[in-house]
Amino acid sequence: MSALILDGKALAKSREQQLHAAVGELLAGGGQKPALATILVGSDPASATYVQMKVNACGRVGMDSVRVDMPQSTTTEELLAVIDELNSNPDVCGILLQHPVPEQIDERACFDAIAIEKDVDGVTTQGFGLMAMGEPAFGSATPAGIMTLLKHYDIELSGKHAVVVGRSPILGKPMAAMLLNANATVTICHSRTVDLAEQVAQADIVVGAVGQPELIKAEWIKDGAVVVDAGYHPGGIGDIEKAGLEPRVAALTPVPGGVGPMTINALISQTLESAQKR
Repeated sequence: MSALILDGKALAKSREQQLHAAVGELLAGGGQKPALATILVGSDPASATYVQMKVNACGRVGMDSVRVDMPQSTTTEELLAVIDELNSNPDVCGILLQHPVPEQIDERACFDAIAIEKDVDGVTTQGFGLMAMGEPAFGSATPAGIMTLLKHYDIELSGKHAVVVGRSPILGKPMAAMLLNANATVTICHSRTVDLAEQVAQADIVVGAVGQPELIKAEWIKDGAVVVDAGYHPGGIGDIEKAGLEPRVAALTPVPGGVGPMTINALISQTLESAQKR
């Protein structure tokens, strides 16, 4: 057996062609050109790169982008004022606040200040609650991208035991809720789970979303499992150790080229959806 490679890069490229066509149809019908506003606070090189990748993706599908760069010294009040301005801007369909923000900023307050109809990154408490309850809402971009990837490759979720390793409010927790809504049986673990190896060993689907390089060992994962790695660390390694996995598991996301491209694609897709709803 050789693992099916869940190629997020190829899928994102294919979906961008569809999104470009959909933007064209929206404009031809007299609709508003979708525009994503990105907010970057500080000068972290990795965050700046991620923001630029999202801006570039907007351009590839024919959408506009509004980039807002703010200094490291920005206060919560200053950031809230910018978010309020973007909420009121009729040209902006979606708002992305790049995570993480400098430590002096109340990130949760700023996330929750984003208007629900413009929360295309799925970061608000209200959006999470609606999604978890199965109501219409934009899902957190990375879990939403993972769900699209699994659906594209016909990965069966109903009745399967999924173990999500990670509990962040924008990745682990919404990932677990989305899998639960898809009728999987879900266990949430994290870096302090005392029997992590035993929990992972029971999983039909393993999602690494803990943010620690190769915390999840290959030997823990059972034969035939589906392995989704949402981590990315210097050197191109993820949260899951890959040595020897490919011959044993049913499916596997590469790092890089698996989850990352689908995160951006979900963000762009949801920005278009926001424009279409208008």
